[in-house]
Amino acid sequence: MCTLIPDVMSIVSSLESIGEYVELMRRVMAPPDRAREFFKEFSKEVYKLGVNSIWLVMIISFFIGAVIVMQIAINVASPLLPRFTVGVVSREIILLEFSSTIMCLILSGKVGSNIASEIGTMRVTEQIDALDIMGVNSANYLIMPKVSAFVFFMPVLVALSMFLGLFGGYIICLFTGTPPVSTYIYGIQFFFRESFVWTSIVKSMIYGFIIASVSAYFGYRVKGGSLEVGKASTDSVVINNILILAADLVFTQLVMG
Repeated sequence: MCTLIPDVMSIVSSLESIGEYVELMRRVMAPPDRAREFFKEFSKEVYKLGVNSIWLVMIISFFIGAVIVMQIAINVASPLLPRFTVGVVSREIILLEFSSTIMCLILSGKVGSNIASEIGTMRVTEQIDALDIMGVNSANYLIMPKVSAFVFFMPVLVALSMFLGLFGGYIICLFTGTPPVSTYIYGIQFFFRESFVWTSIVKSMIYGFIIASVSAYFGYRVKGGSLEVGKASTDSVVINNILILAADLVFTQLVMG
């Protein structure tokens, strides 16, 4: 009985958090009071959250693409399988999972913690309270530009990740010759399905919304001081990763199943 009570309280707390998140998103999605101010903040967030993440996406995608091709080339050495299988399998992994799901898991650590800590700092320094007192919809003013900017820029990051992932594999083939470059390129082109690219882009935009909105929620509800801001930032990354993996499972079953 004693162990049951904490479990019930935990469930109630989780339901309350979901309700708070939904209510916050209702306020966030309201039409902005001043469109000009919204687009000004939107352009700033595109640069801060999107453009500043390009270097991370480039480095990780190149090396992970190279490692994927290297590992597959080593482990798919059966004479029963054609060598262009390396290109085919690498393409499917990079397009369907790495450039969308895994990349978003990585970005949740950079972008998610940035959003949570920024909004959390504004909360503990009472800047958000000041906006509310002035009659400004603080949730819409602070969160909407971040969410829309990150979702808007996600296709760019995903397309860049796809290209550099495949290019990293090309460089490995060029230097090792296993498989030959021509065989690798043939494998990439073999039965290529354009729908995989669009599926990955749609998935990444959903994940982008999860990262930005959940991180903003954790930052917006911070109470206390700098320690609580740090905890909110950490919690946002953990919850984002769980939600992204759960969404990936559901999306894959609905679309690919």
